[in-house]
Order: sequence, then structure tokens, then C-alpha cells
Amino acid sequence: MTPGRPVPPPLAKPVAPEAATPGATAVDGGRPAAAYGATSPDSGLVPLTLARRTPQADDVEIAIEFCGLCHSDVHATRGEWGGSTWPLVPGHEIVGTVSRVGSAVADFAVGDRVGVGCLVDSCRHCESCLDGLEQYCENGMTGTYGAVDRRNGDAVTQGGYSSSIVVDRRYVLRVPESLAPASAAPLLCAGVTTFSPLRHFEVEDGDVVGVVGLGGLGHMAVKLAKAMGARVVVFTTSEAKVAAALELGADEVVLSRDGDAMAAANRTIDLIIDTVAAPHDLNPYFRTLRVDGALFQLGLPSEPMPPVNPGALIRRRIAYAGSLIGGIAETQEMLDFCAEHGVAAEIEMVRADQLNEAYDRMVAGDVKYRFVLDTSTLHAPAKEAHA
Repeated sequence: MTPGRPVPPPLAKPVAPEAATPGATAVDGGRPAAAYGATSPDSGLVPLTLARRTPQADDVEIAIEFCGLCHSDVHATRGEWGGSTWPLVPGHEIVGTVSRVGSAVADFAVGDRVGVGCLVDSCRHCESCLDGLEQYCENGMTGTYGAVDRRNGDAVTQGGYSSSIVVDRRYVLRVPESLAPASAAPLLCAGVTTFSPLRHFEVEDGDVVGVVGLGGLGHMAVKLAKAMGARVVVFTTSEAKVAAALELGADEVVLSRDGDAMAAANRTIDLIIDTVAAPHDLNPYFRTLRVDGALFQLGLPSEPMPPVNPGALIRRRIAYAGSLIGGIAETQEMLDFCAEHGVAAEIEMVRADQLNEAYDRMVAGDVKYRFVLDTSTLHAPAKEAHA
């Protein structure tokens, strides 16, 4: 493991600016899509109909089969982060099959199983995009929902709690046949969000990885770190999660409220993946890191965190870092890695009419470990679209 190594080269051919394909045309017209979304911060999720755009030359139309439920969906639809526009259809953990392709699309065919993650476009020409790091696009990536789609008339993007979606081919992923499609859906957010920092710090056999929190992100961090050959230590405040962590493959569980247990973990960890999205004190975790260790913050609390003691970082040359999802090439690498190593999310399937209940359960922490919407339970689209 090499903490703080330079950004790796792109894992696939960079997405460079392209001129319009001569003679390229759209394929037929747009089709309405059944969906569930919010019409206001307090509306809950209700049936909606979307007017999906007419697929253009570089577009892939996807018939959605499954979509994972992410806690960020709750924040967005309830207006808790600000800036949301309504109606808003969430969902950025999308798996389905290709139903139509544009005239310039040669890398996907009707019937292919594909996925869409947290972004559906970026500027394609900044340094980050050309390095395969579209999630850090210097001109702003286009999120799968709730974002202004500058290439398509400034329409607001609508996500995967729907029967179909149209996405530029450059931002579509291949889902390997060996992955169960429903369990693969959460990999497109929770999976790549934890995979990316593990890859960035080159986790390998013999490394010790600590995981703080055992939810949607945390359970994926455990599985991925184990598949990379690491020894995994889970930190949790709940005794009820000890058995669950061990079942997922953790080698050890430390109760972080136990001072003696935390003291025993002093200087034993190489890298910590912190998935907790509530304010918490990081300083006790810094003490568990070895020289040149690192703590990667993935959870994004809505309130300020307790201050970090810089002395804890200085005395052991510790890195405190953050990470945001992954680029398209890295997300594809993650999917292929999961297929090779038999890694998938632990899921609970929900119907469309159970979405509001699922949101309440997510807020209460009552899910092991990711809800997934079965889109076959959506209603038929209405004659008039809401968005």
C-alpha cells in the first residue's frame, strides 16, 4: 500500500471531445417512462410519468430492471441538502438491458445488460475527464438525477426509480453476466465509492483495513477489502453488529465505545475507510493507524464534525483524505473485479408501493444492507408526463 500515491492513469481510453458524427440521426422518438418521485420536500414518493428524451446518435436507451436506494436519495427528495427541484425522480444505482441504441453506438447492442451510476455526463475535455476521473470534472459533472443536462436543452435529469432511461454511451457500464442484476445495482454507488479509495491506496495482501460503520457503504468496504487480500477490522458502536460483521468476512470487530479495545488497536491499522454520515470524533481512530497510515472519509455528515487534532496526523505522517464515487473506467474495473471475486451487495428487494416505508427504515438504520427497487412493480405510464 502506498498512501498518497499520484492519481493513476485512466483505466480505459479517455473520453475526449468529439465532433458530431456525420449523418448521425436520432432513433425514432422518445418514450414515456413510469416512475416514482417527489413533487415537493414533504410529498413522499408518488407515481409519476417521465418524458424521456428521444435517443440521439450516441445514446443508449435502457429498460431498467432494478435500482438501488441510496441514503442520498432520501436527502435529495426531502430537500435536506438544498438546491433540489421538483418533480424529482431519484436513483443512481441502475441495472437494466439495452432496448435501443443510436446510429453511432457500436459498443452496446439491444439486449446487453448494462448499468448507470451516479453521473451521466461531464465536460469531457478538462484534465480530470481526460484522466478518467469524470467524478472530479472541473466544470461540473452531470448527476444522474436533479442536475441540469447542458447537452440536452438544460433539462433536469431524472433517475432510476423508473422504467427506462436514456444515457450517452460514454457513461454506460457493462454488467458482467456472472453478477446477479439486482445485487449488482448497489455496486454502482456503494460499491465504487468504497472500491475507489481502496484502489487509490493500493490495498494488497498483508494490509490491515479498518472499516468504520457497517451500513450500505461499510458492508461493501468489508467485502472488497477482503477480496483484495486485506485483514479487515470493523469499528462499530453497536454490539448487535459484531456477529453481522464477522458473517460478512471481517477478521475482527472493535467496539469503539470501549476504551480498552480502542487502546489495544493502537498502531495496528494501515488504512481506515470511514463510512459514517453522522458527526463523530475521528481522533481515536487516528491513534489506531500506523506510521504512513490514512483515514478516508466517505460519509458526509449534515452537521459539523468535532475538530481534528493535527498533532495526531503529524506524529505518524498520517493522511486524512476524502473520495467521491469513481470515474467511468474505474467503475467498470470495479464491476469486473466483483464478478471475478464473487462480490455483491447484500440486498432487500422492495416494490414501488414500499418505497416510502423503505426511506423511513433507511433513516432508522433498519436495512441489511441495501434496498433495491424492482421496477416491474411500477405502474403503467400516464398519457401526460410530469417531467
